[in-house]
Amino acid sequence: MSYATTEPGAGSDVAGMQCRAVKQSDGSYVLTGTKAWITNANLSAFFVIFATENPELRHKGIGAFIVHRDAKGLTVGKHEDKLGQRASDTAQVMLDGVHVPAAQVLAPPDTASRSRWRPSTRRAPTSERSPSASCAAARRVGRLREGAEDFGTAIANHQLVQAMLAEMAIRIAATRLLVHKAAWALDKGVRDPLTSSLAKAYGADAAMASAVDAVQIFGGNGYVKEYPVEKLMRDAKILQIYEGTAQIQRIVIAKQLLA
Repeated sequence: MSYATTEPGAGSDVAGMQCRAVKQSDGSYVLTGTKAWITNANLSAFFVIFATENPELRHKGIGAFIVHRDAKGLTVGKHEDKLGQRASDTAQVMLDGVHVPAAQVLAPPDTASRSRWRPSTRRAPTSERSPSASCAAARRVGRLREGAEDFGTAIANHQLVQAMLAEMAIRIAATRLLVHKAAWALDKGVRDPLTSSLAKAYGADAAMASAVDAVQIFGGNGYVKEYPVEKLMRDAKILQIYEGTAQIQRIVIAKQLLA
């Protein structure tokens, strides 16, 4: 399955979506619009489509609707040829007057924004991707201990390389603690957008920085596809973009601090 919030003209600003949901007299809805960067789009049996009853209502106008792949008016676009995360299928989803029966209305407009689907509350679980990528980069660099040499000694013996490895360890530990704190809040039913955004922003930056350092440590070998670190660097970049960009996270953080 796939869930579809992002649009060509509304990425991090979910409330700015233009995909329309028009209610019918029998409680069903008709959806019209385009969704972009939808994971699993070419593979999914059904989609959870987010659409708005009225764009001027922002979050309060958004609803969530279950749409089957074979629904009349639903079309999936071409597979996106991405820099990284290339094993993940990504494509546009076009909706042209797609009819959604009342039984498939997951959250009527003005309820989706208050539900567990709201993007701000999804930042905590999705931020776990960031420490995973950071850990993966550090584990790969850990192989340096197995015998890579420079100037007659293992390169892991050089202090500057050790300093880079230490920074990776610091980033991983800090990210893991932030993610655990955000997850703890979710388990307790506490809505904590500040911690979620802290985990997402720091974790994504940490993953990218660790992957770049890994390529640097591997040197020329890190720049070729024979070794895995160049792939980790390409894969890590998207963490600073999807589920709320690094810049959007900082806006959320600042608003929470100043509230």
